[in-house]
Amino acid sequence: MTAVPKVRSEAPLLIPSLVFISLVVAAVASLGTPLITMVATSYDVSVSTAQWTLTIALLTGAITTPVLGRLGAGPHRRTAILVTLVVVLAGSLFTVLPLPFTWLIVGRAAQGVGLGLTALMMGVARDHLTEERSSAAIALISVVSIIGAGVGYPLAALLAEFGGLRVAYGLGLVITVVALLIAWRSIPAAPEGRSSRVDFASAAVLAAALLLVLFLAGDRDLWIHHLPVAVGLAALAVALIWCWVLLELRSPTPLVDVRAMRHPAVAGANVAMLTGGIGMYLLLTLITRFAQTPQDSGYGFGLTTFTAGLVLIPFSVLGFVAGRLVPRLRARIADPLLLAGSAVVVAGGFVIFAVARSDLTELFLTMGVLGFGVGGFSAAMPGVILALTPKDETSSAMSFNYVVRSVGYSLGSAFCGLILAAGTGADVLFPDDTAYDVAVLVGIGVMTLTALTCLALSRMRSSKTHPHSSNTRSHYGGNHA
Repeated sequence: MTAVPKVRSEAPLLIPSLVFISLVVAAVASLGTPLITMVATSYDVSVSTAQWTLTIALLTGAITTPVLGRLGAGPHRRTAILVTLVVVLAGSLFTVLPLPFTWLIVGRAAQGVGLGLTALMMGVARDHLTEERSSAAIALISVVSIIGAGVGYPLAALLAEFGGLRVAYGLGLVITVVALLIAWRSIPAAPEGRSSRVDFASAAVLAAALLLVLFLAGDRDLWIHHLPVAVGLAALAVALIWCWVLLELRSPTPLVDVRAMRHPAVAGANVAMLTGGIGMYLLLTLITRFAQTPQDSGYGFGLTTFTAGLVLIPFSVLGFVAGRLVPRLRARIADPLLLAGSAVVVAGGFVIFAVARSDLTELFLTMGVLGFGVGGFSAAMPGVILALTPKDETSSAMSFNYVVRSVGYSLGSAFCGLILAAGTGADVLFPDDTAYDVAVLVGIGVMTLTALTCLALSRMRSSKTHPHSSNTRSHYGGNHA
């Protein structure tokens, strides 16, 4: 029987520390977004090649997240957190130094590793805070892991505009140093009596599958010009995922408790995370592309990178507001219903974008509605997952959910690119305005599916009383090994 850890005396400073570290790793990983064009010109590479400064960070984050989640479930969690931040710091240094483009990619890959820390921050909160405080802290950590992009984007764009590429990447170096110092002073050791053995064979298969999935999601030309190859690679990715599941079921130390993931509530939550992630990132990408499209194309505002970054401010502010509201609403509204309501809010953002995008203030409004929906969704999701997860499996369970989220975001970005590319004529650079309407219809459909999935979760919860927290081990347990 697992002993219940005592609440630490460091708890008053622990929540701000966990939130700040989560915000930093999210902001650092997003630094590639506003700098892609500048990287292409500075290193004399194509824009598609420069795009890897963003893609590689998402990829390494998705690959390392389940490994870090397993390490976070064991006794070496504090060491894993500190070492990961050192890796992010080293990567930040590579992005600042005047090195060849290959080293920039290496640095961005190292920075992406930090994305796996969000689930570990949740594990620390759940182990070392009271249930009420940990619930609020986990919701806030989940939210800042989203709005970190909204913070990092305009700051990086501003620094790039006035100081150049190295100064912009220097932001990541500075805040990572601060995060490492805070982690060193505030992160407590994990409770005793836990194991954190990592099945590296399973991790390698998962890494290969995710590499294919994210590659296929990011390479639009492959789907347009080499469809049979893309379909073949997609089939290979599915086969690798199936092999990974089989390895996890047979492993005595799985990266993710697949049997627990098969529980209808947990599986439904991950499906909702996948579809919701697709819709959320689809709208986010649509708005940013529309804002930067030159006005002589017949629509758009021709905003600079920095000005376009300011459009993300309502996203971050209202996302934070929603994240603060959700813990208060959970006493009266079940988490699945909060998820469904947030999905409806995001769908409302699609509707606003469809009918009102002729004025810049309307884009700010749409981005604010999107931020509120994403913030609410992100804050409510951990409650659904953790209601059926033992404390010592918090990092592992949430890391899998974050991998699903990363895949959803990548697919949302890819769908946006494919739809707009399909609406672009042979002799023009920008898609027809009606392509955005098609993307909106797809987004509304995806968010409707997400809301229906969440409502099904709510009905499942009301029809059957689920075990909670530490009792979950008896529900799943005993025959895992």
